[in-house]
Amino acid sequence: MNTETYPEAAIDADPALPIIRITRDFRATPAQLAKAHLDPELFMRWVGPDAITSRVVIWDARSGGEWRYVSEHEGQEFGFRGCFHTVGDDRIVQTFTFEGMPDEVSLETLRFIDLGDGRTRLEAQSLCDSIDVRDAWLRSGMEVGVREGYAKLDRLLADGEVRA
Repeated sequence: MNTETYPEAAIDADPALPIIRITRDFRATPAQLAKAHLDPELFMRWVGPDAITSRVVIWDARSGGEWRYVSEHEGQEFGFRGCFHTVGDDRIVQTFTFEGMPDEVSLETLRFIDLGDGRTRLEAQSLCDSIDVRDAWLRSGMEVGVREGYAKLDRLLADGEVRA
């Protein structure tokens, strides 16, 4: 197993725009990272904080498709849904809605940048409806889900469970 570790995800808020940017390097190919984001079984194994479990309700990972999953924590369920606008080899554009805030829809762009030598940088950008909504997301503890989720993804990649 590869024991190489990567730094925590960098999570930055643009001071002038309602945008959150997340950057994280992985020991993986762009195709492996795309698969980890598009294959529902793999995605459910790594997404979110360690304390939750998630299940797919709808998953149509193609340009124009839709998705929905439900996460459970301490007996409470939280739904998330969106549409895949563009699904490409090195880029995914999708919407994201937390069903607890159904009027707040973000537009997410994920880019998988080949760094060579089996490494890929994930650059994710979420454009929120307003700076207030963006700041509410940042206060929600989202960074725990991002960091713990990516650590789980690192383990799946190191164990050879994500084959492109």
